[in-house]
Amino acid sequence: MAVDFQQEIKNLRSTMDSVREVTDLTAVQAQITELEAKASAPDLWDDPEAAQQVTSALSRANSEYDRVTGMDARIDDLEVLVEMGTEDGGDPDTILEAEKELVSLQKAVGELEVRTLLSGEYDAREAVVTIRSGAGGVDAADFAEMLMRMYLRWAERHGYPTQVMDTSYAEEAGLKSATFEVNVPYAFGNLSVEAGTHRLVRISPFDNQGRRQTSFAAVEVIPLIEQTDHIEIPENEIKVDVFRSSGPGGQSVNTTDSAVRMTHIPTGIVVSMQNEKSQIQNRAAALRVLQSRLLLQRQAEEAAERKEMAGDVKASWGDQMRSYVLQPYQMVKDLRTEFEVGNPSAVFDGDIDGFIEAGVRWRKEQQKQDV
Repeated sequence: MAVDFQQEIKNLRSTMDSVREVTDLTAVQAQITELEAKASAPDLWDDPEAAQQVTSALSRANSEYDRVTGMDARIDDLEVLVEMGTEDGGDPDTILEAEKELVSLQKAVGELEVRTLLSGEYDAREAVVTIRSGAGGVDAADFAEMLMRMYLRWAERHGYPTQVMDTSYAEEAGLKSATFEVNVPYAFGNLSVEAGTHRLVRISPFDNQGRRQTSFAAVEVIPLIEQTDHIEIPENEIKVDVFRSSGPGGQSVNTTDSAVRMTHIPTGIVVSMQNEKSQIQNRAAALRVLQSRLLLQRQAEEAAERKEMAGDVKASWGDQMRSYVLQPYQMVKDLRTEFEVGNPSAVFDGDIDGFIEAGVRWRKEQQKQDV
């Protein structure tokens, strides 16, 4: 069936109108101008950490601006390509090229459109992701490590910087838990739909009888705290323990007690950090993640109060949100959105954009229904 290029291009332009409306390119341009002035200051690198923040923010703002304006240019080029392919009786090779570019553009514009759906209070924040092994013994620990690799590969595919903050290795294989940051705007808005219980079904590589094993891992996603959030934690509400950092198999990372375990006494929330070389750095990182968790908890309590006042006690998230099945068939399926793919290997290698996009759209629909 012939592609209706005229209608498809019209649809792309309509979607881009919505994207521009939400993105506010004028504000992005003003931000770029301000950051360029800071980046050209002669004393910029007197404070390397602050300089890094400025240059990274400038790079992201330029990327955001170019991504939107570049999409408009690609749609214009597609229109020209279609005209070239249809004039003088038509050129099948040019039309085939136009069809391929249309598919690529639809995917790219769809990804941009998802950004317009990220309008939550903390959606624009960077993210802190924690993965914990659940029921399933050594298979669950191995699954937790598979999930961590999946998210780090996803970030790597997009060029998003990440920082592993803490890893607790299981005795036989895999991870008891791990915490890492994804340091890019809107990481929280995108990855927050990944929060929940993940389930793996496969022939266990750790069972000498080759039996099928079901295991579980939990994914927690919180927004990275900012200094403007004002989450004050009194010193007497925090218990701090220090210990020696270690890698898998007890291999020493360093020989000093630099790792920090911070407990928030009123809530029982525990945060461990061992990535940094000094105790002071680990303490600061642990406090930042603890503040982020308390911020999210406060937001959840406020949302629960609003729902209770409205008489709506329906849970919006189920315990189990996604199944990864490797045996007796191959499939990864999200149980909320019904989105599924038949290639688990690609998913575990970081190809999860389809799941994230479907999750963001699903969440927006749920929010509309709750209004």
